[in-house]
Amino acid sequence: MKTGIDKLPYEWLEEIINAAAERIVVVDREGIIQYINGAYCEFLGTTIDEAHGKHVQEVIENTRMHMVIKTGQAEIASIQSINGSEMIANRYPLYIDNELVGAVGTVMFRNAQDWLDYSRKVQPLLEELTYYKKKFEKELGSKYRFEDLVGENKAFLEAKRLAERVSGSQSAVLLLGESGTGKELFAHAIHHASPRGAFPLVRVNCASIPEHLLESELFGYEEGAFTGAKRGGKMGKFELAHRGTIFLDEIGDMPLPMQSKLLRVLQEKEIERVGGRAPISVDVRVMAATHRNLEEMVQQGKFRQDLYYRLNVMKIDIPPLRERREDIVPIASILLKKLAHKFNRQGIELSANVVSKLQHHTWPGNIRELENVLERAVNVLDGRVIYTSHLPLYLQDEPVLLESRVKMEVSENVFSCNESEVRPLKEVLAQAEKEAIIQALDAADGNKVEAAKLLGIGKTSFYDKCKLYKIN
Repeated sequence: MKTGIDKLPYEWLEEIINAAAERIVVVDREGIIQYINGAYCEFLGTTIDEAHGKHVQEVIENTRMHMVIKTGQAEIASIQSINGSEMIANRYPLYIDNELVGAVGTVMFRNAQDWLDYSRKVQPLLEELTYYKKKFEKELGSKYRFEDLVGENKAFLEAKRLAERVSGSQSAVLLLGESGTGKELFAHAIHHASPRGAFPLVRVNCASIPEHLLESELFGYEEGAFTGAKRGGKMGKFELAHRGTIFLDEIGDMPLPMQSKLLRVLQEKEIERVGGRAPISVDVRVMAATHRNLEEMVQQGKFRQDLYYRLNVMKIDIPPLRERREDIVPIASILLKKLAHKFNRQGIELSANVVSKLQHHTWPGNIRELENVLERAVNVLDGRVIYTSHLPLYLQDEPVLLESRVKMEVSENVFSCNESEVRPLKEVLAQAEKEAIIQALDAADGNKVEAAKLLGIGKTSFYDKCKLYKIN
């Protein structure tokens, strides 16, 4: 039975060879040229009749065709010098019925200029591919590892150990914690350590997307689904996350109608685009996070109970920064290294007073607030040491509040004593005032003008009180 190639005329086959490879030579097992095309002969300064039947080494300078016959190994993209030009040659052994019968060689580029011309055409494609690869890694890859989660607090370490254990699972994960505690960092670390780590991590902030756009963002849409829909439609976040992980941040802010549709996706593992007619199967692991109390929302009818239980397979509670006092300085050090790289400011340190300030602040904004405070300080920093004056005003003013508590504590101690031990009010107030001045000076790194501002009194009055209490 003849194949399609058998039916082609010889002239056709020869023309196809000439079109597919500009310069080609075929030799037998002895290295004798059995075929060479006109383009190759023209480049070599010979003719087909002159080259045919000769040993390949007599015709082609620096050839290695005879070596390919000996080794039976192909040589791809080899540099070969012919007539003073550097060419790129490919050489392949020829096997017929598992028997080596000869070899075929092709020349891709006659000279370096041909290669450069080819490079100019290919380079933009390579650059575009590199761009999209980096974009994918930046936007859809995990940025953080478990080693980036720093802390020695007991509750934090328990959360981290649990996260490491569940990273190898396919179960849903619910991350709970106040805003700024690092829920997204945990999601990144879990995804990276999971079997899905090589696939996308798609992040969705459910609170930042308008309700009427949320469905199309999550599930995509077909062409013509609504006015303004892109031609050809658009993939949703779940399709982008196929074989990877989707991280639904602020899940507590998701509208109830969308909660129903999300529950169906989690149960059926398939989505349906807006305007679509057929479901699309997706293989996605779901991680969700919120700062809200979902149990209370379930009781109030603001969050679906069945969705809550579907998401709450593995719950991880992340403690706020105010409960991790021992971790504040190590975290600040990590953030300072990050900021030093961002601002090209190496060797930035915290003064002892600033360390004390950071450890006594309540941090309602948690780690995000700490990073903002440090970034503000680095922006106004002249040297390498961050002092109290570089901190935001609300942190600089906190010693006044602390001193008020000191006065209250002193007063409470006085009036809780026995009647015989009660001290005169003037003496108690003087002692409290002295303590306030000492702490203000400590907070201002010894700068009396700054200390006076912190206490809200004039410079002259401050100097007089320092003299009165013998404070240097």
